[in-house]
Amino acid sequence: MIKKWTMSLLSAMAIATTAVAQTPDSIVRAEAAFEPAVAKPGQTVTLKVTLVLASGLHTYSVKQADKAAKSQTNRFTFPEGGAVIFVDEVQDPLDFKTKAEPVLDIEELRYLPKGGIWERKAVVSPSATAGTTETEVKFRVLVCDKDNCFPPKTLMLKAKLTVEGAAVPVEAKYAAEVKKANAK
Repeated sequence: MIKKWTMSLLSAMAIATTAVAQTPDSIVRAEAAFEPAVAKPGQTVTLKVTLVLASGLHTYSVKQADKAAKSQTNRFTFPEGGAVIFVDEVQDPLDFKTKAEPVLDIEELRYLPKGGIWERKAVVSPSATAGTTETEVKFRVLVCDKDNCFPPKTLMLKAKLTVEGAAVPVEAKYAAEVKKANAK
């Protein structure tokens, strides 16, 4: 009797684990693009990463105000070196919603129904040569429905930028970051 009950319990756990591990077709669209798409060496541009999720799903900010929610975040990894130098920090979408998750001891959890647009400033390297360059950004996305979070997906997003024209001075607020990046 105990053996039969144990087998039934193990079978039920396997089915439940399989159901949670499966992710739906959650990401409708994910893309990255520079604005402006054509820039001069030394010019500041903005990388915009857009994520659109299927109905009923949500994702999270890169930063959470509540330290207890630090595991409920998305993450970016930006390339170092090359024609584009990333400066400053990722800016989360401003249209986030908040809720409490008392079970997780979270007073304020920031989430983004249906996705959002993240931005990060970059400077075209003053030594960049004319032509089209492509930058690849790694985006680790956590997607959840009302009941479960699915295993994170890692997306590799590419953005093209055309470099043309005479170099311009780097904005003063980014000069030190650009100098440090060029010294590597």
